[in-house]
Amino acid sequence: MERHFEQDLAELRADIVRMGHLVDEQLAGACRALFSGDTSLAAHVIARDTEVDRYDTLIEERCQKYFALTAPVATDLRLLMAALMIDTQLERMGDIAVNIAERVAPLAAHQKVLGGTRIEEMTSAALTMVRESLDSFIRGDAGLARRVVEADALVDEIDRELLGRVIGLMEHDIALVTPGVHILLLSRHIERLADHATNVAEDVIFLVEARVVKHALRGGDTASL
Repeated sequence: MERHFEQDLAELRADIVRMGHLVDEQLAGACRALFSGDTSLAAHVIARDTEVDRYDTLIEERCQKYFALTAPVATDLRLLMAALMIDTQLERMGDIAVNIAERVAPLAAHQKVLGGTRIEEMTSAALTMVRESLDSFIRGDAGLARRVVEADALVDEIDRELLGRVIGLMEHDIALVTPGVHILLLSRHIERLADHATNVAEDVIFLVEARVVKHALRGGDTASL
């Protein structure tokens, strides 16, 4: 029974990694589409969101089954708890990939305006956070997870600067109001993407160190289990 459960947990880990790779591909595709104005690629990203949803359902059902049929303790319990939390974050990242893809068509004719902001830098920083948060889970690397949490400050700084710049552009030229609104929405999506990567990193620290660090690394106390 114990050996079978170990195999189940290994498969659960593998499913999370597969879902993470899929979400990473979705985000990369959405961003390529955004900065190239490729509406066909954007449509492909939107259509693939059902694959992310299938993984979400699969992982949630696996965890529910393991909780119902076993009495996990210590590391096994933390893995199941972390799996559920990371699954939720990945599903939301998949939704953000769709949100980014939905901005492609409205902004396709405004690449110059888009390029005049720091949105590409912000996007690159957030995507790096996503990939490193997933790597920290795969490697069980709490140090890398902490660096992901720290990196969120850069995304927040760019978000604040971008808000002021885009509002200024909109005030200066009424023709930029519509693309400006889409860029502001895009900025909000990317800022949330970085937050979800941060949450995954905090879940990895919980899994590896049995320490609850939600919000703590951004100012607060930690709790050990």
